[in-house]
Amino acid sequence: MKKICLIFGHHNTNNSFNASIRDAFINEAEKCGHTIDLINLFDEEEQLPFYRTDINPPPNKVLEYRKRLENCDVMFLMSACHNLRMSGITENWIDWVLHPKWFFSYKSLLPDSKFFENYGYPIPGALKNKIGIVSITYGGPMISYFNFSLFDNIPFRRLKKSVFALGGLKIKYLRFYSVLPIMNEKKFQKNIQKVRKFARQL
Repeated sequence: MKKICLIFGHHNTNNSFNASIRDAFINEAEKCGHTIDLINLFDEEEQLPFYRTDINPPPNKVLEYRKRLENCDVMFLMSACHNLRMSGITENWIDWVLHPKWFFSYKSLLPDSKFFENYGYPIPGALKNKIGIVSITYGGPMISYFNFSLFDNIPFRRLKKSVFALGGLKIKYLRFYSVLPIMNEKKFQKNIQKVRKFARQL
């Protein structure tokens, strides 16, 4: 059985679609014997400041989040998609928490070279070989995002290639399209069953 740290980055933590799939996942995962460490970012009493490189060492809250991740087998990020990014609070959390040298570090290929000392490869850190899950909800249908699917700057590709891969995570995805206020009950229930099936397959 696995311990899952679920980082929830939607402002409506009670009755949004994202809250519904969060609760469905937690319910099914706990039925399967998994344990959940839930972080509702918008409900945290202490909020992280906007990420800045001149805040060093990082806030104690960052160190707390990292410790919670170290004690888990799975890191699960859940957010809506805004302008081809996850929510601002989620992206800020990623910038703070998944940061060198805790999450990864670089090893230079030619450390003695004047011109190429900064060229190298990442060395995974504290979360190496753990599972990283990303759940993203999109407001429109899949076809709306098709033109961007070949590029690496859409959320799931960017996170996979430019973030999670650096830390050596094994990556899984949950994606939901046409998440609008007019979603009918049939489609809603289909999405809920998709989440429950995903939880059972962990």
